[in-house]
Amino acid sequence: MFTIRVYGLLITDDNNVLVSDEFIRGNYYTKFPGGGLEFGEGTRDCLVREFMEEMNLQVKIGEHLYTTDFFQMSAFDPSHQIVSIYYRVYPLEEIKVPLREKEFDFDENQMAVYHKTGETETFRMIHLDNFGEHAVTLPIDKVVADIIKQSASQS
Repeated sequence: MFTIRVYGLLITDDNNVLVSDEFIRGNYYTKFPGGGLEFGEGTRDCLVREFMEEMNLQVKIGEHLYTTDFFQMSAFDPSHQIVSIYYRVYPLEEIKVPLREKEFDFDENQMAVYHKTGETETFRMIHLDNFGEHAVTLPIDKVVADIIKQSASQS
């Protein structure tokens, strides 16, 4: 079985990278915003939907950055292989959700969601100077973080 995930890299004009801090099934993850591709949905449509669901943010999907090119087993279901697709994302409006300063800084409402659903998330920005594979949790995200860091150093 394959699980297809689609993620967006939103990098601001002042070189901040948007990340999602998530608490899922008792574990903490820092990752790029995005999620699972639904049946009948294109990858770009998936990403537009995910940003609207997670951040209430309208986005424009830019260039494709990376697609997984190695085997990655799902951390949640060992019978599934993960394929992740990454695009640049550009906000079409101001970000309205609170952006945290510290990692995993969930508020009371977010923790109430966790107790109801088993997962919650919050968002923050990390400046490119402090960003790299160490800043994200998932193995495929680490590859993409390295690509971003290398690209930024060549600019």
